[in-house]
Amino acid sequence: MKLSKLVIAAAVVAAGASAVGTSAFAQAKEQFIPVLSYRTGPYGPNGAPWANGYVDYLKLVNARGGINGVKLSFEECETGYDTARSVECYERLKGKGASFVQPLSTGATFAITEKAPNDKIPVVTIGYGRSESADGSVFKWNFPIAGTYWVAADAIIQAIAKKEGGLDKLKGKKIALVYHDSPYGKEPIPLMQERSKMHGFDLQLLPVTAPGVEQKATWLQIRQARPDYVALWGWGVMNSTAIKEAQATGYPREKMYGVWWAGAEPDVKDVADGAKGYNAVTMQHGAEPQSKLVKDVLAMLHDKGQGTGPKDEVGQVLYMRGAMSAMLGVEGIRAAQDRFGKGKVMTGEQVRWGLENLNLTQPKLDALGFAGVMRPISTSCTDHMGAAWARIHTWDGKAWKFTSDWLQADEQIIKPMVKATAAKYAAEKKLTPRTPEDCQS
Repeated sequence: MKLSKLVIAAAVVAAGASAVGTSAFAQAKEQFIPVLSYRTGPYGPNGAPWANGYVDYLKLVNARGGINGVKLSFEECETGYDTARSVECYERLKGKGASFVQPLSTGATFAITEKAPNDKIPVVTIGYGRSESADGSVFKWNFPIAGTYWVAADAIIQAIAKKEGGLDKLKGKKIALVYHDSPYGKEPIPLMQERSKMHGFDLQLLPVTAPGVEQKATWLQIRQARPDYVALWGWGVMNSTAIKEAQATGYPREKMYGVWWAGAEPDVKDVADGAKGYNAVTMQHGAEPQSKLVKDVLAMLHDKGQGTGPKDEVGQVLYMRGAMSAMLGVEGIRAAQDRFGKGKVMTGEQVRWGLENLNLTQPKLDALGFAGVMRPISTSCTDHMGAAWARIHTWDGKAWKFTSDWLQADEQIIKPMVKATAAKYAAEKKLTPRTPEDCQS
């Protein structure tokens, strides 16, 4: 299929949906956002709700009047979760004045990271991508805002330790990591190895070939090794397959902890009661059907026939992830406008500054509709992540329910890892870390 057939034009605001008149809209230049998504292929069932939440949030911003009157335009490009196609989409859309790009794939993030500095386009990776890119002194154009895979892995180890009665109780335990055999799946390994050395638990690494529909050999190994806990780093069909295999081999689901890409409705709904007790770490939010954001989306978009995707999906886990991802990018544009001119279209360079100077206080998040969904996020030149909070939610057979307090990843472990890995990347690429003067630019 040619790429042109995969592109879906989507720069739409229905008449009457905006506080700004249609004539003003026609005259104003729009802020362009490329949308790299995958609604097809083995990961389509999980990629589609994310894309629906992402696009709905962009539509909602327009329905609310834009960013200080500046409307958003966007174009969706189908990647099929394929790195080469993702790069093709990026190359096709970047020339339209892209504000930022969200690749929605760690493999694509690795590839686009090499291109972004020359193109001057920020790479926003909400809860995925390169964990070391939290170091903004080396990764000037990367923004893994709100959490990396090292944060997720650390929160899972903390949750397991809490269940056992403390980190000291992990000594002698066995934890198996069942992971997607890709850059994505390999991301948590360094953090888990570090925690394994610290606490004396045995870490078993079990790669699963993509897309993950064949796991019988993996679960045979689990049945033989009998680990105390299983961490699942899957995506798409791999997740439900893992839970079904756990059920078939009699592995207790309450001893399984998924990453936040293995903890949504598509992962468990087909297994239903068979998945009962299965846990996953959340990137702050979970399913949020009662949030103000969801109520606004339903009232301002879906009730008017302008929503994206099925109405009953609004507020589900991956839908919320998409909406949250769009919101963080949009707030980067808003922060840029605060410095470079309200009501103006921002360049990629200006948006980069905005993303680096986010100060999303709780009142600001509440006003955007994220009350009870998210905690404050504040980025800086050296910290492109801005928050390291997570929670655990558990499937009760019908719905996801929070089962932990807020957990904060241990920065005493993560920060030295980020610094060391970023320094290694800088040395390999012959990059000079940013100076305090550059941080002001």
